[in-house]
Amino acid sequence: MVAVVLALGSAVVYGASDFLGGLASRRATVFGVVALSQLAGLVALLALLPWLGGPVTRADLGWGAAAGLVGATGLLIFFRALSRGVMSVIAPVTAVTAAAVPVLAGLLGGNRIGPVAGAGILLALLAVVLVSAEGGLAQLRTARPAMLGAPLLAGSAFGFFFVLLDHTSNDSGLTPLVAARLASFVLVVVVALVGRRSLRVGRSALPFVLASGLGDMTANALFLLATQQHSQLAIIGVLASLYPVSTVVLAQVLLRERLVRAQFAGLAAAIGAVVLITLPG
Repeated sequence: MVAVVLALGSAVVYGASDFLGGLASRRATVFGVVALSQLAGLVALLALLPWLGGPVTRADLGWGAAAGLVGATGLLIFFRALSRGVMSVIAPVTAVTAAAVPVLAGLLGGNRIGPVAGAGILLALLAVVLVSAEGGLAQLRTARPAMLGAPLLAGSAFGFFFVLLDHTSNDSGLTPLVAARLASFVLVVVVALVGRRSLRVGRSALPFVLASGLGDMTANALFLLATQQHSQLAIIGVLASLYPVSTVVLAQVLLRERLVRAQFAGLAAAIGAVVLITLPG
């Protein structure tokens, strides 16, 4: 049960971090937002290591670095897709792919899921699609195959971030995240410099960037701790992937954005999914 709470906590914080990152991206360049938020998270992580770190092997650091590279690649693909495509198509496709990858990896890795939890996982995947469908389901039906490549790649990258972190040893604590954050920061900076993209973050965006970075690192930590306490990646991964729920709720509460009917249905489905997944048997 502790692992479930940690996974749900990571989803809530991931969503809040995405919300803050979105606000920051309206005031600064995407590369600047991502790079500085990654650096802020790293500084916070280093401060926590004396209490939450653990002994690591080279394999743990390797898995962490691989997760960081994959996650940063997903971010770059996702933001590039958003700048060129239809958000109401890209967001749900990316989100459900990110949720499905750890589920499939867990099942292929030997996770055994009961029928009730299995129904909860399927409902959670549906919830992610519905909550992310800002333009309603009609917009998704207009999607052409050519529009799906980038969001599928981005979602797969986000999903594999979860899978790779799950490969770190249970006693390593949060230390593998240092390798993850260093790798992702270096990758974003290198891509920005090669592409001659600005890394500047203005003063108005700075609080949002820092808060987003701290939130993202907190969410990573909660997810990693959840996987270290629970062997079922299929369950932990799909719970953590419910992060669009908190993003949508924050947008409605703070920005007064109106939800479409599909999103209301998604919120209800997410609640039902959590109930089913946490039921015994």
